[in-house]
Amino acid sequence: MEIFNVIVRFFQAGGLFMYPIVAIMTLGVAITIERFICLGRVRSANRKAWKELQPVLARGDYRQATAMTAESDAVISKVLNYGLTRIGTTNRRDDIEMAMEEGLLEVVPTLEKRTHYLATFANVATLMGLLGTIAGLIQAFTSVANASAAEKADALSAAISVAMNCTAFGLLVAIPLVLIYSVLQSKTTELVDGLEMAVVKSVNALMKRDPVETVA
Repeated sequence: MEIFNVIVRFFQAGGLFMYPIVAIMTLGVAITIERFICLGRVRSANRKAWKELQPVLARGDYRQATAMTAESDAVISKVLNYGLTRIGTTNRRDDIEMAMEEGLLEVVPTLEKRTHYLATFANVATLMGLLGTIAGLIQAFTSVANASAAEKADALSAAISVAMNCTAFGLLVAIPLVLIYSVLQSKTTELVDGLEMAVVKSVNALMKRDPVETVA
């Protein structure tokens, strides 16, 4: 209970600029939870889909592979389906690989969606904290202008201490957001690298096919 009271006093002492920082923190937490859940589901679905597709591709049943990727909602299936549907119209590696790269370019923005906001929120939280501190200092100097010489030092010291709360809170919000942004970027990059590896392996498998026997 004492900790809660300390937090409340700390927040109240920070002034009006504490409220926008709280709003930024709330949005950051919401995006963080949504992105972790989304990326986790994508990773799990990709692993399951790839595990099912690998033996089908290995035995050269590209007709079934095309049907499986068309029915699956996994990101990796959407990417590979672009190339698998080209088997009946081209034998060129570049065409099939380009088709899969087109699918990759389409799904990557969905993996990166909203993550960049965390870095922006971190910067805004820091700047809002500094702005709150500056506003507090201006108010502090104004309030001590008419104070007696004996009271000025104590009043100014107390006012500066209160004003710094805003910067401290802004940094407390910004630092975790920056770290979370880095973690999410790493997870997204890992997913994209996995998709690119799947594209390369699939294209290599497609180049070993007999197009007449497997597609006709």
